[in-house]
Amino acid sequence: MIILLIEDDQMIADFIVKGLREAGFCIDHVANGQDGLDRALNDGYDLAILDIMLPGLDGLSIIERMRQHKIETPVIILSAKRSIDDRVRGLQSGGDDYLIKPFSFSELLARIQAQLRRANSSVEASSLTMHDLSLDLLSRTVTREGKDIELQPKEFALLAYLMRNAGNIVSKTMIMERVWNYNFDPQTNIVEARISKLREKVDKNFAFPLIHTIRGLGYTLKKAK
Repeated sequence: MIILLIEDDQMIADFIVKGLREAGFCIDHVANGQDGLDRALNDGYDLAILDIMLPGLDGLSIIERMRQHKIETPVIILSAKRSIDDRVRGLQSGGDDYLIKPFSFSELLARIQAQLRRANSSVEASSLTMHDLSLDLLSRTVTREGKDIELQPKEFALLAYLMRNAGNIVSKTMIMERVWNYNFDPQTNIVEARISKLREKVDKNFAFPLIHTIRGLGYTLKKAK
């Protein structure tokens, strides 16, 4: 799942981005309304989170434009505006949920999962499965062959990214951008190191490996034939 965050308060944005990445989500962040609208109209997102008061274009206008273009991406509004009228206006503009600042991350995460489940009623959005490997985004648990696997936050986020792209090759650059939010540095071995630790936990002592290196291209998660 890929989430779009449109928020001009850098501290709040950093807080949300860090928490969602550690929870296993991919997230793109922009700090002004016009860039947010361009992303929302042209890139496919599973969910959007936005503030109302934004430079360039306000959040309600973004939602209205999205709905005019028949984009039904679920939208969670974050706002310091507390009145009932403000909340009603936000929902009437096409927003799907309204969360008042300040908020707890656990509540935001629960609301995200509720919207994703609603939007993907035929698919359990809170869990990912690949053969005998299962990952639950809500409880942050991982099991293989029914056995619990304990992962550090970055390991969890990395595995979730691999599972969302199961069967496809993801490059080190893609992993760095989506999991670490870094531009790729060819001198760093952070991806290789984390993949190695992940293999120790996910593949070692099981019947066959799921994480594979594709030389010169990157990594893929699949059951080898």
